[in-house]
Amino acid sequence: MCESLEESVSFRVATHQDLQAIVQMLADDNLGLKREDPSTPLSHSYHTAFEAIDADPNNELVVAIIGHHIVGVLQITFIPYLTYQGGWRALIEGVRVSKEIRSSGIGRAMFEWAINRAKERGCVLVQLTTDKLRPDALRFYEDFGFVASHEGMKLKL
Repeated sequence: MCESLEESVSFRVATHQDLQAIVQMLADDNLGLKREDPSTPLSHSYHTAFEAIDADPNNELVVAIIGHHIVGVLQITFIPYLTYQGGWRALIEGVRVSKEIRSSGIGRAMFEWAINRAKERGCVLVQLTTDKLRPDALRFYEDFGFVASHEGMKLKL
């Protein structure tokens, strides 16, 4: 019997050597193309950001791997709060699955992993934002059980 893509995926913390592949995935859609620059060599700003994420024990940049290929990425940030009786929450951002295998179950596997990771860290809540121009992503998150309970706002600087 053939193993499904979802069953063959594994997860690990990203390394500096993964950075080019990660940025290429982040840029591989209409919105990402407007924000990211995957040209080689990568801008120094990506390296600086990676180093800051990697050095912070409350940040994990995680890649999904099939064989030796990076097929997905997400960043999970663990945030202490006074609300929820001093509970921690996990913020999931920068989620991408390689264009060639979207809708194959990899995204579901990534979120199952991330939610379990949040539980391991003692989080009481998992939160995320998604661009309103990504209706498929919104449906995915809702199907997963996320609820649009708050109105998110951002201020570009």
